[in-house]
Amino acid sequence: MGHDIERWVSFLLIGGVVGWLAGLIVKGRGFGILGDVMVGIVGALLGGWMASVIGVYAYSSFGAFLTALVGAVALVSLTRFFRLAA
Repeated sequence: MGHDIERWVSFLLIGGVVGWLAGLIVKGRGFGILGDVMVGIVGALLGGWMASVIGVYAYSSFGAFLTALVGAVALVSLTRFFRLAA
């Protein structure tokens, strides 16, 4: 039980950092704490999916972080594109 809570906390913290970094990379600011965490988590899922489609796999924590960051940047870019297009 204790390991599950630690895993979720680290997942949320990394998601927040990844979402915040993606917001900085794409536009220069994030979406707020909850928005950054959500973008980071969904971006991590998107990055993992994109990596598996092209046959790239992360074997380290740093590789997983980069995969999540690429997915989050792609997600933020898409949301900004559709927001500007509307």
